[in-house]
Amino acid sequence: MSAVSRSEKSGRTPSGRFRRMLDRLSSSQEDLESEELQEDTQASGCTRISECSDRQIVKVTGTLRTVTLRPRAGVPALEAELFDGTAPLDVVWLGRRSIVGIEPGRKLIASGRVAMSHGRRVLFNPKYELRPLGKE
Repeated sequence: MSAVSRSEKSGRTPSGRFRRMLDRLSSSQEDLESEELQEDTQASGCTRISECSDRQIVKVTGTLRTVTLRPRAGVPALEAELFDGTAPLDVVWLGRRSIVGIEPGRKLIASGRVAMSHGRRVLFNPKYELRPLGKE
């Protein structure tokens, strides 16, 4: 007996709902979360972080991976890494030690002008909107 499926014998590959189910079963948890975040970005009409370039005004969405307090030039700065499934973006609030609701795992929409710092995309003091907890 051969372990070749009927679809492989006929030269066809599974398609539609069955194929998506197989893909989800064989994907890692990180891949699934990235795919969900990319779908959320597209549904909300935001720009993918991987498509953001230096000095571009953007509106992005994603999940905060990390939140840290790191002084910049002697001024307190709250830094968070936002991830949308395509690339990370550093979000920095200068002069802030904490912001209610800004915590790892929280989804948000941020807008502002992208800057490049040490090869990474950064939004300084962005406008932001926390996503409702019920949608997570």
